[in-house]
Amino acid sequence: MAYDFKYKPAGETLRQFMLDDHFFRGVRGPVGSGKSVACCVEIFRRAAMQKPGKDGKRKSRWAVVRNTNPQLKTTTIKTWIDWFPEDVFGRFGWSVPYNHNISIGDVELEVLFLALDREEDVRKLLSLDLTGVWVNEAREVSKSIIDACTMRVGRFPSIKDGGPSWYGVICDTNAPEDDHWWPIMAGEAPMPDNVPREEALMLVKPEDWVFYNQPPGMLEIKNDSGEVEKYISNQMAENFNNLPADYYKKIITGKTKSWIDVYVLNKLGTIESGKAIYPMFSEQVHIAKEKLHPIPNLPVYIGIDFGLTPAAAFGQRLPSGRWQIFHEIVTRDMGAVRFSELLRNQIQVICPDNELHIYGDPAGDFRAQTDEVTPFQILRANGIKAYPAPSNDPVLRIESVQAPLNRMVDGFPGFQIDSSCATLIKGFRGGYNYRRVSVSGEVRYEEKPTKNKYSHVHDALQYLFIGAGEGRSLTTNANKPAQVANGRSNWNIWDQRSGFGKNKGWSNLNRRNSTGW
Repeated sequence: MAYDFKYKPAGETLRQFMLDDHFFRGVRGPVGSGKSVACCVEIFRRAAMQKPGKDGKRKSRWAVVRNTNPQLKTTTIKTWIDWFPEDVFGRFGWSVPYNHNISIGDVELEVLFLALDREEDVRKLLSLDLTGVWVNEAREVSKSIIDACTMRVGRFPSIKDGGPSWYGVICDTNAPEDDHWWPIMAGEAPMPDNVPREEALMLVKPEDWVFYNQPPGMLEIKNDSGEVEKYISNQMAENFNNLPADYYKKIITGKTKSWIDVYVLNKLGTIESGKAIYPMFSEQVHIAKEKLHPIPNLPVYIGIDFGLTPAAAFGQRLPSGRWQIFHEIVTRDMGAVRFSELLRNQIQVICPDNELHIYGDPAGDFRAQTDEVTPFQILRANGIKAYPAPSNDPVLRIESVQAPLNRMVDGFPGFQIDSSCATLIKGFRGGYNYRRVSVSGEVRYEEKPTKNKYSHVHDALQYLFIGAGEGRSLTTNANKPAQVANGRSNWNIWDQRSGFGKNKGWSNLNRRNSTGW
């Protein structure tokens, strides 16, 4: 059967990507830019370039990896079959692991399709001898999987049979978040401060790795204030001639800016499907245009969330009543002792001479069954006097943040955050959310915020605000003082706000105290 196989890279970026012989190649671009098709064709092209073995056959074996089985079947395999139909290239094996054994001319190509949500597929990947691996939508795949893929390539055909002419890993993806391994290794995002040294070494780009970026599908048109007014088609977009003329114009209709940034503009960012907890947050209004610094002689408030992913938020209430949040600490897999040391060091660097008011999760004042020491005691052992926040009620905590977000003071926003507080900002954009509940016929969301990588630092921010008094109107009235929600009913946090002296019950960090710093 005659089959007219014609493919031309749909843009200069894709052409350079396919011509490149680096061991690892990644291409990032907007939806509809032809990335997946290029990777499909690249597998067959490299198979056709393999030098023949003793039997005259050009043999190679590839694995195609996707994050989940539904995505693998409905997206990745569908694209593959569109270009390599069964009636021409042979029957596709639809039993797990999915496979396509192609024998056409002198080319013998075996392609295995694996989903990472299947344990048997992961085990299969770790045991294969391969020529190459294609990781489809790499933003959904961890660096550890990529590392596993690099160990399995270059092993087929064996050296005794001539070895592979080329071997390696190819990846494609839409734009990931800026703390993902891809932009860090590509040099597009800085190494996060909270990444352990061993993990940081794994995110240094080897010489034989290369990353390509495709042009955006559309361009932003901004006004004099820097606000986006509209989007126009980008004539430099790749695969443009293979899409309807109004493709991008139609798909951005009704989409959020963050969605457009990631899927159309090819910008690093976050897309969350839940309901944003702070819909009143506006990047144009609440993210400071200039760098925020702690103001001397003005108290600094710090909120802390404990647990295995402790976090902290730093802010100040200006004399006008406006708030500025100028620093965050975000960690992973860190105990209370290490975190207290990190917090102490950050305070010394950022605001060593300011008076400190530090509030944490009230649950941190209780001993664990396996440890007689509480997080608050560990903080105090490091010279940091912190107190339990007056409430752990999620509704009160959230509203203590909403209050300044909704406030205007003399024509200025009552809340501004420094652009360096990346995790807090991503949470405000929708990463900190209520998870959607699958209910037939209606849209519903869980009542409590989703626990994820944004929730810890947002919990810390809430403890900062409610400890500073933003929740006072919600927990007190004119005749009744607030009751602390940690069993110490005689301790009225609001009474402690009557003055700013260093001995009025505030948490302080005295550089001349017994800890010696």
